[in-house]
Amino acid sequence: MKQYRFSAEELKKLTKSLVILADNREKKNSHILDYFKKQSIAYTSTKLDYGDYSFYIPAVAAGEDIYFHRDVVIERKASLEELSGNLAQERERFEKEFLKAGNDGCKVYLMIEEPGGYSSVIAHKYRTEMNPAAYMASLKTWEHRFGANVQFIDKQYSGYYIVSTFQYYAREALK
Repeated sequence: MKQYRFSAEELKKLTKSLVILADNREKKNSHILDYFKKQSIAYTSTKLDYGDYSFYIPAVAAGEDIYFHRDVVIERKASLEELSGNLAQERERFEKEFLKAGNDGCKVYLMIEEPGGYSSVIAHKYRTEMNPAAYMASLKTWEHRFGANVQFIDKQYSGYYIVSTFQYYAREALK
């Protein structure tokens, strides 16, 4: 990533002007897009090489477009069932996506819309046959092998989580 140095005042302006990039293959994300609209957060649908969300800061604010889609992404899973399928039946494809991101030096946040978090995994509060020990082992493997930041969240806060993650990432990357 190119090195930038912005003042504290410039950083406030830049982080408020970011544009969310939503992968155009992302499904059932109207609750997130509705949050962006309600909060007047700019977003655009595009094809991302990996992850479901990233962002850029437009030239209007920064003098040139500054893209972060190779630096940080959020991979969203709408449920423990969806994630279980990725870790079991689609593991090879899922692994390749994380490897590709890692090879680019990209930070990946794995956001799972499940407010119960690890408690729900341990208590087997999901509708798949993957047992809790195997599920936990896969999640911990993903954290360590790929440096994934695993976050569980109630879906009503997903939009907020996406925006705040990117605003603080940008602030640290650009100072």
